[in-house]
Amino acid sequence: MDKAIFRIIDANFNRAREGLRVAEDFCRFALNNQLLSGKCKQIRHQLCGAVSKFDSQRLIAARDTQNDVGCDLKVAGQMKRASLEDCVSAGFARTTEALRAIGESAATFDTALAQTFEKLRYDCYVLEKEIMLLGSPAIRFSKVRLYVVLTVESCKDVLSTAKDCAENGADCLQLRVKAMADGKFFALAQKFVDLCKQHNVVSIINDRVDIAVASGADGVHLGQDDLSVEQVHACQLKPLLIGVSTHSFAELQKAIEQQPCYVGLGSVFPTDTKQDVNICGLDYISKATEFLKNSPVQSVAIGGINLENVEKVLRAGVKKIAVSSCVCKADNPADICRKFVKIISAQP
Repeated sequence: MDKAIFRIIDANFNRAREGLRVAEDFCRFALNNQLLSGKCKQIRHQLCGAVSKFDSQRLIAARDTQNDVGCDLKVAGQMKRASLEDCVSAGFARTTEALRAIGESAATFDTALAQTFEKLRYDCYVLEKEIMLLGSPAIRFSKVRLYVVLTVESCKDVLSTAKDCAENGADCLQLRVKAMADGKFFALAQKFVDLCKQHNVVSIINDRVDIAVASGADGVHLGQDDLSVEQVHACQLKPLLIGVSTHSFAELQKAIEQQPCYVGLGSVFPTDTKQDVNICGLDYISKATEFLKNSPVQSVAIGGINLENVEKVLRAGVKKIAVSSCVCKADNPADICRKFVKIISAQP
């Protein structure tokens, strides 16, 4: 075989392997996701296994880095990365391009082997989608500490309350509407999402996936009887941050199998927001938090939490607190948010 073919295969093998390592480390260290990290590792090992069919001595002998005319070719913005997600996208782009080059080269002498690289390339397309659907929302939600659920029926003016919360420490706001015409709900959701964007706050719509997608919200929160996480993925136009309510260990385990971004743990205490909800107590919060310690699924405690009991909830192990009526019904929502932030920030 032509030495040039071995040079092409060697260079692109290194490129593909390096790109997969970037994705694997992102899943391992940024997402804490063993499943996705394992998938990256598996494809990388399959790639190494396929390349091992070539003569390794000829591959290394064909390498000529010092005389490679492409080493000094640079394109404006080539190394510009705004986030870890950008690094992963660039890594997958390099990987799939490299697999294409290897496959085309292999096709000149072994069509069966070329098909192996083609399959790996398509496997990478699928894996990239899996990672990016989870990655961006998970990283953004990891920064949330104070999550405020804004119920239209409880707020004097829901948008005014949202603004007060966003300007005084809330990291995530959820819009909950139980009785409103769809057109009016959508118009409200658009204003809510715009307000959240202006203040760099995560915007969540309760229950209504269609409203969340149409309004451009960051995510949607699902109850036990709502669509599944998989069904929401089928509806989304961009990666949505998906949360699922849980009230027991059985519901928690079922939710984790769906791989949402986060689960709501509650109701911790009796709440004015929902009259018929199960009260799971601090014991569930403590056990669930320990159970989720090594899981990529994040958690937020919710239900009846106020300034008098929030420290008890934090001592149970949770890092994120969701509050509702104590803010929505307050004369000064901004002051309540500031007090919550002070208490939460004091925790290790």
